[in-house]
Amino acid sequence: MPDLDVPHVSAPADRALQEAGIRTLQELSRHPATAIAALHGVGPTAMKAWADALARHGLEFAETEADAEGHPS
Repeated sequence: MPDLDVPHVSAPADRALQEAGIRTLQELSRHPATAIAALHGVGPTAMKAWADALARHGLEFAETEADAEGHPS
């Protein structure tokens, strides 16, 4: 699957992902929703938009950060 850019939601939410080093949906899917939601500038509208975008491409947020890193929890 080619890298898919995270869709634009708002400047603060986009900036939060950029500062976290997340540029693609594949990278976003390596993090749990709780960790992304905790980023300054990310709100419920951004989380829903990103969850919907992930789902459209057969992706989802990771269960835990350990799962995202490929290590057992």
